[in-house]
Amino acid sequence: QVQLVESGGGLVQPGGSLRLSCAASGMRFSFVTMGWYRQAPGKQRELVASIVTGRTVNYQDSVKGRFTISRQKTENMVTLQMNSLKPEDTAVYYCRGTYYGSEYWGQGTQVTVSS
Repeated sequence: QVQLVESGGGLVQPGGSLRLSCAASGMRFSFVTMGWYRQAPGKQRELVASIVTGRTVNYQDSVKGRFTISRQKTENMVTLQMNSLKPEDTAVYYCRGTYYGSEYWGQGTQVTVSS
């Protein structure tokens, strides 16, 4: 059974940093894409950043220059370095992996940016 487990969320003051990690287990293949999504209360889940194996990286416009996604190819792990955090970044952050039409989600980790 494929599982994705996120870690690294928490409470941080505006301007601070957090690093989220996502580790996958139970797989005999490498994800084609891995990414981070977030969902704030009362809002739809939205893409934050995604990375295709060894190539294309996409960011939501609001996080460009502040967030960096990276992937450890051999271990199906993906991280999200978040700097200069703003209160509007507050949300539950989810890790997602895709493999030729199949998708897998983590359980989410809460990120709260507040003074």
